[in-house]
Amino acid sequence: MKSFFIGKYEIKLPIIQGGMGVGVSLSGLASAVANEGGVGVISAAGLGLLYPEYNGTYIEKCIYALKEEIRKTREKTYGIIGVNIMVALSNFKDMALTAVKEKIDVIFAGAGLPLDLPSYLTEESKTQLVPIVSSSRAARLICEKWLANYNYLPDAIVVEGPKAGGHLGFKTEQIENENYSLEHLIPEVVEVTKSYTNIKNIPVIAAGGIMTGEDIARFMELGASAVQMGSIFVPTEECDASLEFKKVYINSNKEDMRIIQSPVGMPGRAFDSEFIRSVAEGKEKPNSCPFNCIKTCDYTRSPYCIIKALYNAAKGNMKKGYAFAGSNAYLSDKIRSVKEVIEKLKADFFLSKAAHEAGVIGE
Repeated sequence: MKSFFIGKYEIKLPIIQGGMGVGVSLSGLASAVANEGGVGVISAAGLGLLYPEYNGTYIEKCIYALKEEIRKTREKTYGIIGVNIMVALSNFKDMALTAVKEKIDVIFAGAGLPLDLPSYLTEESKTQLVPIVSSSRAARLICEKWLANYNYLPDAIVVEGPKAGGHLGFKTEQIENENYSLEHLIPEVVEVTKSYTNIKNIPVIAAGGIMTGEDIARFMELGASAVQMGSIFVPTEECDASLEFKKVYINSNKEDMRIIQSPVGMPGRAFDSEFIRSVAEGKEKPNSCPFNCIKTCDYTRSPYCIIKALYNAAKGNMKKGYAFAGSNAYLSDKIRSVKEVIEKLKADFFLSKAAHEAGVIGE
């Protein structure tokens, strides 16, 4: 596995840990992945719920919590760390400005087009900017807008395919369509980035359903410089979610995967649960909205409160929540350390590369 650069930062291990909220990827998981040479990522989603002892509004709690999680992560690692901030968050700007002020290494921004993200940087900023897209069209649009408006190009681009966990940037009917598969998307986005090589090298990072070293090798053959992996790091000792949440991953099978409709207005992939079935029966409708956490969510029309559901699940109350997961998350069989997970990925990657090269030589 070759190192690569996100802007000025060299990433020794070409693995970015996916940002998973609410409260699934915080300082514990992010620092563990960073210590192995990858990029550890804190999820900014719903952080205000995690520090109830702090006095202030939900927005103020989110800012405080992000500062605290960055501080805690820095205490545990000298590696590269990032923050994943959903563009759909109502406090996206506050979270982005806070992350920059706290000198986070990388901001990953998806669930919408972060067209004004470079405007949050200052001349002294050390933060690198990485949009998350689900099409070559979105990648080109971001590059064009950033270059024209801010004389800035992405420091990398994450391409998230329809096998990802959580919210998906696809219509429901596109999810199983091979024309929208990650295998199709990666070469298309690589072509977009090639048109800017005279200005800047923009590495492409493959994401969505990647669970094995063989997967990593395959997407690198297609032109990706690295991969983003989320689900594989949930059933680890260092993951910040509860043991009950992790057990959902190791006790489930392929038939438990569901595409659900989120209050955010996007389809999402999750493990089936008692709560999801209760939602289908119309039993979880919210009576109010104390957070206003998502721009596109209208609680009067929402089947449930997503931030509460994800928070409850991460804390272990699976009767009142559910676990988002990538399409291959059911392959997890036990709880390991982050180091063990990465060592196995490395071993399988090199075995896959060796087998591929032997096949080519044989021909």
